Amino acid sequence: MARDQIDMTPLQSRDELVAWLAAGVKPPSEFRIGTEHEKTPFTLEGYHPVPYEGARGIGALLEGMQLLLGWEPIMERGNIIGLYDVTGGGAISLEPGGQFELSGAPVETVHQTQAELMAHLAQVREIATPLGIGFLGLGMTPSWSRSQIPVMPKGRYSIMRNYMPKVGQYGLDMMFRTCTVQTNLDFSSEADMVKKLRVSVALQPIATALFANSPFTEGKANGFLSFRSEIWRDTDNARSGMIPWAFEDGMGFERWVDYALDVPMYFVKRGDSYIDVSGSSFRAFFDGKSNALPGERPTLSDWANHLSTIFPEVRLKRYLEMRGADGVPWGRLPALPAFWVGLLYDDATLDAAWDLVKHWTAAERQALRDDVPRFGFKARIRDRYLFEIARECVKLSHAGLRRRGRIDHLGRDESRHLEPLERILESGRTPAEEMLEKFNGAWGGSVEPAYKEYAF
Repeated sequence: MARDQIDMTPLQSRDELVAWLAAGVKPPSEFRIGTEHEKTPFTLEGYHPVPYEGARGIGALLEGMQLLLGWEPIMERGNIIGLYDVTGGGAISLEPGGQFELSGAPVETVHQTQAELMAHLAQVREIATPLGIGFLGLGMTPSWSRSQIPVMPKGRYSIMRNYMPKVGQYGLDMMFRTCTVQTNLDFSSEADMVKKLRVSVALQPIATALFANSPFTEGKANGFLSFRSEIWRDTDNARSGMIPWAFEDGMGFERWVDYALDVPMYFVKRGDSYIDVSGSSFRAFFDGKSNALPGERPTLSDWANHLSTIFPEVRLKRYLEMRGADGVPWGRLPALPAFWVGLLYDDATLDAAWDLVKHWTAAERQALRDDVPRFGFKARIRDRYLFEIARECVKLSHAGLRRRGRIDHLGRDESRHLEPLERILESGRTPAEEMLEKFNGAWGGSVEPAYKEYAF
């Protein structure tokens, strides 16, 4: 998650909330690509979770990274909980169970995304290996129970930890046991935002299938290909899902604001303290009726923080955030931004992608989303298997990236980053099915080999 925003201007009207989102509009020449990925730290000896404390803990890892990179430390109550690159805009942060997240700087090409990733992995290895820490590239921790996983010292997480079990059965699994890779992309107008949002929400199950990578829970096959995606179906339905209203007439920044105003809040940050306002809506806070802060008005920081606690399949901030993919090993990470950039940043492809999905109904989109965690490519919408649609989407994305024509130092365009997805489609199997085959064969019914084969 991004660092908490600081802007303590009190808000006067709903228009300011709308304006804050609309400020994300950019000319296409300024479009950027932001990629965030999470990976699970584990002890190289014994494959255990890594605690925060101690000479070989996550805190020590972050301190080592800070010395190496010279980035600004993000502190909370005397603990280092993240790092921020003041010049480039990248950040390193911790998810609740210690999942280590790189929020990449906004870059112009997928080639730069890959270069940033390779630099990051070299830096992380340099510090982590002497500490006896490795990183796993799966969508969910394959062997640990929830109670084994240490809690990171971040105030917002203790509030979320108390609230989650009240609103869904899997919220704590989402917090402590899952990893994702996300891509953040820009829009040139309100209409462009709406079109990209609709296309990417409808096609999010395609990304889920292509990146499905979480078939194990506590050492056993869990019956799903992306259990991470299944977890999101029962985490907190007031703030997640396929947002069917975004396909209705009148969709725009205002409609998103009205949705977000009614999503229950988690916390309000004042100074170093997190105030628990869980379950109370932003609208009540806006009206001065928050139970925990009676009479107090929210600030722009409160709004930005609240927007970062809404988790639909695609999230609108001042950019669009693609949220449907499992975390994957490093070789496949650049394929996610490549897939979405090819579909959304080329006008002809965006039109073709819209033609593909515009006749689907809300019920059909929802059924596809519900089926994909278990069935992957075998999920269906109307009379088509998702596999066929995935093949079509990767072909469209490939054409979009070729038309974009962003060339690397060897004269290759960005379509080369789709190669891992093209290999998956050639095999006809999701990554999870390939892994299950190993589990039932060469791995002899153990998930331990994953800590070698799927490590960064």
